Amino acid sequence: MGTPSGEDFVFIDVDDTIVEVQGYQKQGSGYGYSGVRGLKAVLATASTKDAAPVIIGQRLRKGAANLARGAKRFVMDALATLKRTNVAGLCRFDSVYYGHATVSAAVAGGAGASVTVRMDPAIKRAITAFSSRKRCKRITGRLVVLRIPELNPKATDGQPTLFDTHRYQAFFTIVPAGTLGTVEADKIHRQHAQIEQVIADMKDSALARLPSGKFAANSAWLVAAVMAYNLTRAAGVLAKATFAKAWTGTIRAKLINVPARVASSARRIRFHLPESWPWQTAWEQLFAATHAPPQTT
Repeated sequence: MGTPSGEDFVFIDVDDTIVEVQGYQKQGSGYGYSGVRGLKAVLATASTKDAAPVIIGQRLRKGAANLARGAKRFVMDALATLKRTNVAGLCRFDSVYYGHATVSAAVAGGAGASVTVRMDPAIKRAITAFSSRKRCKRITGRLVVLRIPELNPKATDGQPTLFDTHRYQAFFTIVPAGTLGTVEADKIHRQHAQIEQVIADMKDSALARLPSGKFAANSAWLVAAVMAYNLTRAAGVLAKATFAKAWTGTIRAKLINVPARVASSARRIRFHLPESWPWQTAWEQLFAATHAPPQTT
């Protein structure tokens, strides 16, 4: 395989969300960085420039857990799914996962990494990240710093400022400049935000709540929720039309909850669909893909 470009990567995005709970009966619930009582669901998604993301890893953590702890193993498990394919992976993280453990896990898994940097004094002194490590464990890359206009300045008494204010945002990437230029690397790193759409989709369905007071049962619920999400996403892709990147709630409402009348005749089950049903073509494509006749040899 030659040197990959931005068009060839499989993007592995890692992020977390707080599943809010009420009361003190939920095992493991606690207050995290958001100040909301709940449990933390950590997700890893895989996507390409043309394909909507699917979830390839999940983990339920205590509400007060430090997400950096255990992140290395989580990233390595997620990257293990790419070992069966001849594609290049690029892991994208926000600043919560900025650390040697996660970036070194991406390197060990044969993938690139792009991570939002926490702005601290060390970043201003060096481009080589994690310089406190032994020389053999240091990771060299590029530090890209963005100068962004401050669109939400603090409230004043009506007195305008003498000049426009700015803030700075930085990310660290180990992808060579020959593979991704600075502008393209910034564009691709920003697309890490698509995992937020996956999280919002999940919270619109199974992750709206965790039903049990037992931590193990809620962990199993998260696994089942991820399976349901991926299967529904696959159904949307098979239906083609406008469902390839639709929310799973839309797919359930228009393709799975079918407004059909079931009838049987001559030992055959028939679906009587409504006349002028706008999603008939998409549903028939999904049905044909999942119930194709067996191939004969």
